[in-house]
Amino acid sequence: MLTKHELERYDRQIMIEEFGEEGQEKLKRARVVIAGGGGLGSPAAIYLAAAGVGTIRIIDRDRVQLSNLNRQILHWDKDIGRSKVASAAEKLRNLNQGVKIEAINETITEANIPQLVAGFDLIVDAMDNLPSRYLLNKAAVEKNIPFFHGAVYGFEGRAMTIIPGQTACLRCVCRGVIPGEKFPVIGVTPAIIGCIQATEVIKYIVGIGELLTDRLLIYDGLSMKFTEFKVKKDPDCEHCGHLVKGE
Repeated sequence: MLTKHELERYDRQIMIEEFGEEGQEKLKRARVVIAGGGGLGSPAAIYLAAAGVGTIRIIDRDRVQLSNLNRQILHWDKDIGRSKVASAAEKLRNLNQGVKIEAINETITEANIPQLVAGFDLIVDAMDNLPSRYLLNKAAVEKNIPFFHGAVYGFEGRAMTIIPGQTACLRCVCRGVIPGEKFPVIGVTPAIIGCIQATEVIKYIVGIGELLTDRLLIYDGLSMKFTEFKVKKDPDCEHCGHLVKGE
């Protein structure tokens, strides 16, 4: 049940015809993991917390650096040297005290990822390197947890939603191994992609709209164009090829 405070706080989104109080109650019960507390994780976390997602777990091992501040909007000058998850948790709790924020100061590895996502309903990919994304994708597929991918480079970004057993996964699309490297990015790009990821999460939880499944959305900020590519499930995919649709 929603409290009087919650009914007033979320009044504008409850007004959405397909949303209503039932949709808000679904958000309140939802448990979301955000893997990464940086450029993508900041806007995704802010808008999921603002929308009233009940529990948000942010996982990141890094500390705030001055060079993060052009894009990682949960972190401010005063946070330099502080762990990103502590910095993020403080801001999000101040934003919405009705949301439970869990800060996990760990590096995501193949060994710990099953425990890090256990008991959660969705995973948001806010990482900055492909090897970590592969770990998340594999865990999502194995544990049947919907996975919301996002990535950025300069003025360009992309997003895709993955429903294990039903849609193409990230490994179906990205078959090569790309080493981690420092890459260029301007803050508005992860802001846009992170908001798209948050939108997909909200739609999935509430059960409305059409998701970015089997579709890779490409954003080009310099030309201000969105391009969509259809993607197919790879029957030989090493992560999801063994799954049968609907299983």
